[in-house]
Amino acid sequence: MSLRHKPIKPDNPDDDELLDNYRQSGDIAFLGKLFERYMPLIYGVCLKYLKDEEIAKDAVMGVFEELIVKVKQHEVKQFRGWLYVLTRNYCLMQLRSDKKMEMVALDDVMEFATFLHPEDNNKEAALTALERCMQKLPATQKESIDLFFLQEKCYKEITDITGFTLKEVKSYIQNGKRNLKICLDKSND
Repeated sequence: MSLRHKPIKPDNPDDDELLDNYRQSGDIAFLGKLFERYMPLIYGVCLKYLKDEEIAKDAVMGVFEELIVKVKQHEVKQFRGWLYVLTRNYCLMQLRSDKKMEMVALDDVMEFATFLHPEDNNKEAALTALERCMQKLPATQKESIDLFFLQEKCYKEITDITGFTLKEVKSYIQNGKRNLKICLDKSND
């Protein structure tokens, strides 16, 4: 018996075997059994980053959903370490997403609200003015503003959708916001 290979009990296959079985058969039960071994680790990482028990529990399920796809896309040499990194990255993306959503929901939307002049109580007229001003923007600015504020896409998603560089996306959003403010100011004069 070689020292490099430990005997595998049929009722307790090792990580690599379960991973291979899942990749070959597509049977999620293999991946579920493997995932179950590491649920305490995954939950602990999620709780460490997300700092809320319920959100961490939801994140554990989110990690499993990502695992189903990503384990087929990547060559995994050491499952435990790879799963830890996947979990950490998932949590960091959740935090960034929450931060972006919070920023868009509070800061940027409030900034747009100031464009609409708070003394104007007619929201319908303000929205009409905003739509008219959006139509006047250059196509690149209009598309970037629409994706970022209305469709709530992050910069990376916008670069993927449009083919613009990150620098261009940031510039189009900044210039678009400025142009909208100028247009809305003129429409209210």
